[in-house]
Amino acid sequence: MIRRSFIALATVASLTAPTALLADNHMGKKDIVDTATAAGDFGTLLAAAEAAGLVETLKGDGPFTVFAPTDEAFAALPEGTVDSLLLPENKDKLTEILTYHVVPGEVMSGDLTDGMMAATVEGEEIEISLGDSVMVDEATVVMPDVEASNGVIHVIDSVLMPDAAM
Repeated sequence: MIRRSFIALATVASLTAPTALLADNHMGKKDIVDTATAAGDFGTLLAAAEAAGLVETLKGDGPFTVFAPTDEAFAALPEGTVDSLLLPENKDKLTEILTYHVVPGEVMSGDLTDGMMAATVEGEEIEISLGDSVMVDEATVVMPDVEASNGVIHVIDSVLMPDAAM
């Protein structure tokens, strides 16, 4: 009984969080950072953006397309990875990883094509695959088209790693 209640509660929470994020943002759009903050599932991404000095850029005019990993995606990295990346001496590597998640311009899901290559701010390209789900490199888009005043967020289930950071 408790297990069933927990599963039901988790299901409701997972379904209402994206809805709340979208509804809140359509009424007086917030920038990408404020939209991610309001969503409540991007604490690690926002802490990393702060450590890399990218918050003001992501609050800027844009437009930007951000493939945003959730806290759960960061938690799936090998133990100690996030803590290590947040150290001041690893700021360049952290910046490479974060800017690999950003594409200049506003790219909505309807603009995507199978096999599409998109140049990231980091300098490398990410590959888009369309099938049963939308994939960005090896990450699955779990919520597309979260509009912000200065671009769009596509929520992904894993952290993208550029070749340069490996």
